[in-house]
Amino acid sequence: MLLFVLALLAQLPAQTSADYARAEKFMGYNTNALVLHSGVRPTWLPDDRFWYRTTTENGPQVVLIDPVRGTRTTFNPPSPPAAPRNSVLSPDGKLAAFIRDYNLWVRDMSSGKETQLTRDGVKDFGYATDNAGWIRSDSPVVLWSPDSKRIATFQQDERGVGEMYLADTRVGHPQLEAWKYPLVGDEKIFQIERVIIDVEAARVTRLQMPADPHRSSLCDHVKCDSSFADVEWSADGKQLAFISSSRDHKRAQFRVADAATGKVRDVLEETVATYFEGGDDRPNWRFLPASNEVIWFSERDNWGQLYLYDLTTGKLKNQITTGEGNVVETLRVDEKNRMVYFIGDGKEKGRDPYFLHLYRVGLDGKGQTLLTPEDATHDISISPSGRFFVDSYSKPDVPPVTVLRDSAGTLIQTLEKADISRLTATGWKPATPFSVKARDGMTDLYGLMYKPTTFDPAKKYPIIDHIYPGPTPGSVGTRRFLAARGDSQALAELGFIVIELDGMGTPLRSKKFHDAYYGNMGDNTLPDQVAGIRELARRYSWIDIDRVGIWGHSGGGYAAADAMFRYADFFKVGISEAGNHDNRDYEDDWAEKWQGLLKVNNYDNQANELVAKNLKGKLLLIHGTTDTNVPPYNTLLVVDALINANKDFDLLMLPNRNHGFGNESYVVRRRWDYFVRNLLGQEPPKEYQLRK
Repeated sequence: MLLFVLALLAQLPAQTSADYARAEKFMGYNTNALVLHSGVRPTWLPDDRFWYRTTTENGPQVVLIDPVRGTRTTFNPPSPPAAPRNSVLSPDGKLAAFIRDYNLWVRDMSSGKETQLTRDGVKDFGYATDNAGWIRSDSPVVLWSPDSKRIATFQQDERGVGEMYLADTRVGHPQLEAWKYPLVGDEKIFQIERVIIDVEAARVTRLQMPADPHRSSLCDHVKCDSSFADVEWSADGKQLAFISSSRDHKRAQFRVADAATGKVRDVLEETVATYFEGGDDRPNWRFLPASNEVIWFSERDNWGQLYLYDLTTGKLKNQITTGEGNVVETLRVDEKNRMVYFIGDGKEKGRDPYFLHLYRVGLDGKGQTLLTPEDATHDISISPSGRFFVDSYSKPDVPPVTVLRDSAGTLIQTLEKADISRLTATGWKPATPFSVKARDGMTDLYGLMYKPTTFDPAKKYPIIDHIYPGPTPGSVGTRRFLAARGDSQALAELGFIVIELDGMGTPLRSKKFHDAYYGNMGDNTLPDQVAGIRELARRYSWIDIDRVGIWGHSGGGYAAADAMFRYADFFKVGISEAGNHDNRDYEDDWAEKWQGLLKVNNYDNQANELVAKNLKGKLLLIHGTTDTNVPPYNTLLVVDALINANKDFDLLMLPNRNHGFGNESYVVRRRWDYFVRNLLGQEPPKEYQLRK
């Protein structure tokens, strides 16, 4: 009998090290360097000249462009003075603001002299700090006035806020890590007391208003990089405009403070039924004291639009942008000519609605003009004077072209055209854009599909859904050309069809689209993922609808496990990495925006541990033991529920790893192995070693 079993095992198909090596060729560390004349990121000089780096056939090159003279030269750029680590330079480059012992200091960049600006900062009530919650940055959160004389910041009150605890893994006594981390429903959350600091006098003026709840709008929602968002100085540094947001994100107040006295004036307010958005990544409103106006951003007509208000009365003057599609980013306001330049999406019929274009429109709402006509997504950088802009445009399957245009959109010169000949020589092929219908059978959804370069339409391929759900940012991410998108093509190379699909509930579409499952985060776009995969299987005979896998990291890890529990007969194999499986165990700000304030049982519909008993397929859970973003207790809740339900599953806890372990070579290899073994039905090569 034993010999019979061994004989059967010997007949099973297997992946070889050569198969894995072929797949590894398509990882970013092997493909990115094969693309030439791309990645242009201009650095503008005060006189509208700019320089950028690019990679040519002869190696790296730095190019200096003078748009006025029309010249192009190569040169070696001098290294600009850099701010010391964890500090923020003043606009004139003379001072660097930093935190020491819970207080804000400045360092003279020429003499090195240090000056203490605040003196009453203490533990759990420090200045300019975002050292708690999931961000835990050591950099000061400040906004210098244009004349470098004042700093806008806050004193963050963490007193009485609950703590989070983690312990590292070491020989002997583990080191306990404890820090402030408010959870959904906590009575005490972070509060900020807004202040303005006169740098020369080291004088603190506290704004005459109650403390605001700390909202994610203070920093970019992906990371905190010392940006003080939702705050803007007047050109003369005498006034400070800012937004106060309610704890539930349903109310936003636009306010203006006198920098000398701290007196605050309420200008306008907007209240919404779900959550207020000020823009995709950065606030889109603009403070225009010279004309006594404010540009306000709102989704009140189902699209992200700009509105012009009177700064004194708070009354609406007119709507600036109209129609379908969103203002994604307000780039520049030309106050003299009464024009606003903005990045928009979804405004060009017949194009991917996620493609970004540059537009200009009058503040009176007239004369909206498309400045970037190509059917592609456009990455824009505007010169200091506004006379010129650099436009790098591409598609997921079309490499970038970088051009210089004037403010009217007229082409001045082509700067670079990406060369992917070395990339395609390896057998590389781009992902294929596709569209399917959403759960409602009417709404168009957009995604990318990856097929093996050895694709044979006569075969049947298992399909793997690489997911990142709403409310942010979606599975596909940028629509720019990339030589590699994680390991999606590499994974496909092992014998799979891999897809990424932006379902309902993700951003950059209409407000209604984004709100699709407000208050029910357990939806996770999964009805759209299932509908989309079924449609693809009807369209393509080479997709095996009986072998469907899913994986994701962070919010994607949450969605992947959820899929294995809620659609247990559809998804056969899942990998869940660093998932926030119950947002009652995640920071308050995130969940209270998308799920609402905690009430009796209103968070049960998003808790993966409550549906874990439904598991039928193969599930691998992975988490880092020192993840300060999504603490590992989130995964342990699911583990406990699976044990109680007597379910088999696989678990990989990564010692001393934080949140960003998804690209580690060991994790990537284990991901490949798990799908090869359990979805493809083949044996992977033993302990294949990826390069990094």
